[in-house]
Amino acid sequence: MTTIDEIAPDLYRISLYIPAFDMQFNHFLIKDEEPMLYHTGMRSMFPMLKEAVAKVISPEKLRWIGFSHFEVDECGSLNDWLAIAPHAQAVCSEVGAVVNMGDFAIRPARGLSRTEVLQTGKYSYRFVPTPHLPHGWDAGVLFEEKNKTLLCSDLFHHNGNCAAITSADIIEKVQTALQNMQQSPLADYMPYTHKTARMLKDLANLKPTTLATMHGSAYSGDCVQALHDLNLVMKEELGENALVIKE
Repeated sequence: MTTIDEIAPDLYRISLYIPAFDMQFNHFLIKDEEPMLYHTGMRSMFPMLKEAVAKVISPEKLRWIGFSHFEVDECGSLNDWLAIAPHAQAVCSEVGAVVNMGDFAIRPARGLSRTEVLQTGKYSYRFVPTPHLPHGWDAGVLFEEKNKTLLCSDLFHHNGNCAAITSADIIEKVQTALQNMQQSPLADYMPYTHKTARMLKDLANLKPTTLATMHGSAYSGDCVQALHDLNLVMKEELGENALVIKE
C-alpha cells in the first residue's frame, strides 16, 4: 500500500510498507519548477511509485532524480524514471557519478561537490558528502535551506508501519533497529569510524528542523539533539568496542 503525505512545504513523502520486512520504504518528491524525486525505489516498486508520483505531478516533468548512494532502494529503478522523463538527470555525489553512474545510468549524472547547491526553483539543496555514512564510498545527503529539511537516507532507520511524521523521540526505535540488524544476516549495516562523529556534528550544525528518513517516520522535533544522540547510539551499537561492552 502506498501513502502520500506532505511533510514540509512542497515535499511529499511517498511510502510503501513491506510487511515481510516490517519496514517502510520512503521516497521524497519535491514539487518545484524543476521537480526532484529523491530515492527511486527498487525496480519492482516502479509501477506503484509512478502511479503515486502522478497524483502530485506528471512523472514526465521530473528534472532531477536524487539519491544518497548506490543501492537498490536508493536508485534501483533510476533508468525506468529516466526513460519516462526525457529531461531528467540523476544527481548524486561526484564519487557516485564517476564510479557508479558512468556505467549504470542511461544518461550522464550530475555529480555534486562538497557544499555545492542544487536549485530546483524556489528551493535550494546543499550537498553534504558523508562517505560510508550511512554506507558506501559515494554516500552524501541533501539539505533544503529554506525549510531546513535534511534528506538523510538510511540515517535514523527504524522499523514499523509508522506515522508519516512525528515529533516524538525516535532514538529508542533507531537503537532497536540497529541492534536487530547486528543480530541478523544484515550485520554491519553501518560502520562507525573515526570520522562518523564529525560528519554527524556537521549535519547537526546545519540546524535542520525536519529529518526526512528513508525507513520510518520523518522527524520534526529537536533534530540537532537527535543527530548528537544518533552518534552516541551508533558508537554504542556499532563502534569497535560494542561487542566488548555488551559481554
